[in-house]
Amino acid sequence: MTNVSRIFKADVTLKQPLPLYLSRIRAGFPSPADDYLDKRLDLNERHIKHPASTFLVEVKGDSMIGAGIFSGDVLVVDRSVKARSKKIIVAILNGDFTVKRLLEKGDKKYLISENPDYAPIEITEGMDFEVWGVVTGVSRLV
Repeated sequence: MTNVSRIFKADVTLKQPLPLYLSRIRAGFPSPADDYLDKRLDLNERHIKHPASTFLVEVKGDSMIGAGIFSGDVLVVDRSVKARSKKIIVAILNGDFTVKRLLEKGDKKYLISENPDYAPIEITEGMDFEVWGVVTGVSRLV
């Protein structure tokens, strides 16, 4: 199961533009012509579209590894984005935060893991369920 271990409010007041090279990095041999900067890139501007409703969420667990979300990753979660079927969401399920893919089939809703070790969870009427936000990005330190 992949759960939320910590939540942070996104702070877009801090500006720290990083160098952005004109061409993309190749996996093979580098080209000497690629040694110049094109512009600067601020990761806040790139990943946070709605600062007032965006949070950074640290995750713990392995149920979303098939979607490229691993324990210790930090998710960018926008609470203003409408959750739609097949989107990855942060939900509150029976009092606990969890990260899953939302699947809607007719009037039924399911939380789907991206790891075959975990079964889908059907959201039934008796469950305490709320979509907390939609995942819009993932950050990982290597």
